[in-house]
Amino acid sequence: MGEHNPNQNEINKTAQNQSKIPIMTKGLVRYQHCGCFHFITFSCYQRQPLLNNPAAYALFELELEAARMRHAFVLAGYVLMPEHVHLLLSEPRNASLAVALQVLKQRTSRRLKPSGAVQFWQHRYYDFNVWSEEKNREKLHYMHYNPVHRALVVDPGDWPWSSFVHYATGQSGVVEIESEWTAQIRESARRQALCNPPFAQTAQDGAPRSSSQGNTSKTPGNLNFG
Repeated sequence: MGEHNPNQNEINKTAQNQSKIPIMTKGLVRYQHCGCFHFITFSCYQRQPLLNNPAAYALFELELEAARMRHAFVLAGYVLMPEHVHLLLSEPRNASLAVALQVLKQRTSRRLKPSGAVQFWQHRYYDFNVWSEEKNREKLHYMHYNPVHRALVVDPGDWPWSSFVHYATGQSGVVEIESEWTAQIRESARRQALCNPPFAQTAQDGAPRSSSQGNTSKTPGNLNFG
């Protein structure tokens, strides 16, 4: 999927039909205690556009993926804006949501805060519990179209720092998004593992049968001329 390069027609078509995209389906991973996802918003200090450059966006994505892996939460979507961030995520499996977000903000602040600045992020964050499929779709749509509504781009697929292109095409990015595409990839890998067990060396173990197996004809190296 990572090799696929979406064209603008694909992205625009998905933009028109995004409300029909199923967000949660069989095979998706969810770690949570309250039974819902969280729509999180936090802002740069005094709403300044401190994120407003490609290097800062790229660094935040790297730290977000590191946080996802470190704290074992599921990320359903995100968008990075010049002065704030939106995340749609589950509760972490091995820490509280508050701690995971605090660590993410601390790590990004240390690397992004300008010299002499008081701080990079506002201390608080906004947390909205997302209890239904309808709300999941609503929040994803809101995030993905935020750059359009702010007149930063014409189409949501033109904004590189969100999960929109992944939903539109299945293309994998820096941050793993829990989506229908991801569930299909996971299921395909599971089936392949069942068909080809690890360390299988023979056909009886489940290893693929080579073209030479089962061929009993003699080769020039073992012909008997005596």
